[in-house]
Amino acid sequence: MHKQVRVVVVGCGDIGSRVAVLLQQQGWLVHGLRRTTAHLPAQILPIAADMQQPQCPADWPQQPIDYVVYAMAAQRMDAQGYQQAYVQGQRHLYSWLAQHQQQPKRVVFVSSTGVYGQNDDSWIDEQSPTEPARWAGQIMLEAEQCAAQSGHPATAVRLSGIYGPGRHMLIDRVRAGYHAPHLHSFTNRIHADDAAALIAKVLLVDAPGQAVEPIYIGVDNEPVEQAEVVAWLQQRLGVSSVAECILKPRSGSKRCSNARARALGWTPRYPSFREGYAAQLAE
Repeated sequence: MHKQVRVVVVGCGDIGSRVAVLLQQQGWLVHGLRRTTAHLPAQILPIAADMQQPQCPADWPQQPIDYVVYAMAAQRMDAQGYQQAYVQGQRHLYSWLAQHQQQPKRVVFVSSTGVYGQNDDSWIDEQSPTEPARWAGQIMLEAEQCAAQSGHPATAVRLSGIYGPGRHMLIDRVRAGYHAPHLHSFTNRIHADDAAALIAKVLLVDAPGQAVEPIYIGVDNEPVEQAEVVAWLQQRLGVSSVAECILKPRSGSKRCSNARARALGWTPRYPSFREGYAAQLAE
């Protein structure tokens, strides 16, 4: 009989919980860490912890850990909040692993395409230079390096703009009359289900000993100008623009490739914003 694979999902929120369920469905033993564990999915073993605290949580598993997914979300959207969530929290994690002499086969760090600072509509892949202009991208890059230097094999999964159930800010704004007549900068996105499936895929490929890369970009198949997304949503929602409600441009304009992720055997269920938003609007 095969030994059950044991994984700890640190930051079992929206994406983390989706990953936890996918792995649990594959027969893995899944521990989910979050500050309050009441809303963890069924069958997920709870670890109540605040990653800002250096003390190892009382219900940290004593058994060997095969994998760790670090999927924290910052509690505050400023530099200090990012440092605490992505860098300091990781350092606490590696301290706890060392205390228990646990040597996971791989740590997967959930990162962001914000580590790329390109603003020239160019195509980006995992080999493209990471020179983020904004503090958020700079801290995420520091956090990736923290994982890479942890002493454990590590993979960073760089997700672009996540959308899906519970994430409807753009839909709400378009419904309220916001429009984007001049936003020709390219945007990249990924549905929450596809993001979770990619993270799970990295582990499911690694577990039997197949090779995985140190970095994957998680995006759908079609980078698209923001103006096109907004116009499509306006048509689907049957709303018109309000003259003074103009969406502000997002920083950067780049086209991210998912070729490496697809080569791993992952295929997005929502290949573009059209399928993803259509499913969301049908809920």
